[in-house]
Amino acid sequence: MTLKKPQILLLTLAITTAMVACTKKDEAAPPAADAAKPTADAGAVKIDDSKLPGVNRFQVADLDTTKDACTDFGGYVNGKWLAANAIPGDRTSWGAFEMLDERSTAVQKQLAEKAAELPNATGVDKIVGDFYASGMDAAKINSQGINPIKGDLDAIAKLENKDQIADYLRATAAKGQNVLFGFGAEADFKDSKNNIAYASQGGLGLPDPTYYTAADKKEKLDAYEKHIGNVLQLSGVAAADAAKQAKDVIAFETRLAKVSKTSEQLSRDASLYYNPVSLADADKLTPNFPWTKFFESQGVPAQKMFSLAMPAFHQEVSKMLADVPAAQWQSYLRFHTVDSASPYLSDDFVKENFEFYRKTLRGQTELKERSKRVLDTVEEQVGEALGQMYVKVAFTPESKARMETLVKNLSEALKVRIEKLDWMSPETKKKAMDKWAAFTPKIGYPDKWREWAGLQTNRDSYYGNVMAATEFNYKWNLGKVGKPVDRTEWGMPPQMVNAYYNPLQNEIVFPAAILQPPFFDPNADDATNYGGIGAVIGHEMTHGYDDQGSRFGATGNFENWWQPADAKGFSGRTDKLIAQFNGYEAAPGAKVNGKLTLGENIADLGGLATAYDAMVKATAGQPDPKTDGLTRDQRFFLNWGTVWRRNFKPEELKVRLATDPHAPANFRAIGAPSNLPAFAAAFSCKPGQPMVREGDKQVVIW
Repeated sequence: MTLKKPQILLLTLAITTAMVACTKKDEAAPPAADAAKPTADAGAVKIDDSKLPGVNRFQVADLDTTKDACTDFGGYVNGKWLAANAIPGDRTSWGAFEMLDERSTAVQKQLAEKAAELPNATGVDKIVGDFYASGMDAAKINSQGINPIKGDLDAIAKLENKDQIADYLRATAAKGQNVLFGFGAEADFKDSKNNIAYASQGGLGLPDPTYYTAADKKEKLDAYEKHIGNVLQLSGVAAADAAKQAKDVIAFETRLAKVSKTSEQLSRDASLYYNPVSLADADKLTPNFPWTKFFESQGVPAQKMFSLAMPAFHQEVSKMLADVPAAQWQSYLRFHTVDSASPYLSDDFVKENFEFYRKTLRGQTELKERSKRVLDTVEEQVGEALGQMYVKVAFTPESKARMETLVKNLSEALKVRIEKLDWMSPETKKKAMDKWAAFTPKIGYPDKWREWAGLQTNRDSYYGNVMAATEFNYKWNLGKVGKPVDRTEWGMPPQMVNAYYNPLQNEIVFPAAILQPPFFDPNADDATNYGGIGAVIGHEMTHGYDDQGSRFGATGNFENWWQPADAKGFSGRTDKLIAQFNGYEAAPGAKVNGKLTLGENIADLGGLATAYDAMVKATAGQPDPKTDGLTRDQRFFLNWGTVWRRNFKPEELKVRLATDPHAPANFRAIGAPSNLPAFAAAFSCKPGQPMVREGDKQVVIW
């Protein structure tokens, strides 16, 4: 189910460009640092492979030979598979990423079960064991009902004026439970070696501000209002009062939505996150919510400056403290307190949360089994603790060595492509090469694990463990403000099936869980691996040069390293890619947003082209006997297509079209290769066929 996280600002993940939208939840786990040592018993865990789902490799039998690769490449590669593999009831999408996620989850389950059984466990074993055991104790959770949050609700009921409300907001934020806005540490855009504090927008229960105002989303807004009323009733509010309060919450959030940036704006303008101000100046902007007092309440020493991102949003919050009645604030805070806690409370709360966020909003038909939901929470709250166990049983030194070779080969291929660019001046090209030389790859898992000393967990309360970890993670994050960036930290746990590029550190990161077929197979030929993980590596590297990554320099600082003519030429090329994806219809009357998805589409195009070059160099001089009747080049592109086999529930697709910076998978399968002459040559495509973009329609960037 969708877990509404407390508004702890994870700016890296907000601007970090990942390979795919996360498959388990809406956000990745918090960044990592140093960890406690596992007990000896945990290190001896043996995974029962018979309990793991199979992997999803490219197979010739999957090809639909009734279709023409040059006309319908997606149907040719994936049509049969997609028709034969329905979306499971507890999912809203199903494909290569989800299948690997299921496999990763099955490994995690065995590890968590073993940790929960350990007597006198310490370190990460105790943390994971306590989380899992308390989450699986349905009888205890149901017997506790709403009691775990009763104290919070009583405190909300006593709020009578703006000063009390502001005090409450500061007090709950200090526990990592800030419903209104994000706040936390991240690298300074202008000095990426050091962390500063950032504040960002928040406060909305729907996926995007457009859900509150767009006519085509009115049905979802109405369903949300009904959900709010249901949640308030579950918390003890009478039905008639709950309905009235639900309208008040909608009005409250609609006001916030009107001053909030949309998903498209946030994904396509990194500068929105950076608005450095002094505490004194920030206090003047939001007189009813002074930032000097907020910093003090969070235990953060006063800073010379911090980033008050989206200042208009915070100004509106300040105004609302003065002109919104206390009763309306109470309704808003009561709802979000209960709604955020619902996944960890008794079954009636869990069911209502599922009915709206997963079923109504995204089309999921069945609630995930409890063990999967609990593991989602473990990954959300203490992901790297579990990841420390995961890599002991699911990632080999041989895989890491093979990946290091692939990264090196992709890096060399990208260098050659940049050097050969005919549209870029020598001055800009030198800056691009400086950035290339500074790339930092991270493979598998952190070299230094995070330290969890001080986090207290037990078997008494699942919700209590979640709140303890939430506060612990928040304070850990705030402890970085004003200190140097720790470049050993990771923004995703090893068991997450994903990869990312972080522009503030100029690093490309590949968690262990993605290093499996169809992406990476130590036993596969070069064509398969370069078309899979090779293209993923190239994708993340190219993010350093997409429309937003290209605004950061070699050291990670936010700076303009482009000559004006080169910037104009780059924009002209990216405009063509926007137009290409704007032309794709994902559902009747619903087209892909080429601007929202621009960064990922640039990365796909550059990554696939770079991976192809690297494969050609790696296999130079080697014979190319056909395998199952397929040439090396064909297998390269066919595995790329296999990576992007994915079905979506119609409701899920609508949410993604509005909020996801990734285009739907079927268009990623065809978008990049249709611009590559190597694809046309591999399948003997003719000019004018759909998979052959040429002339002014062909997009060539990196």
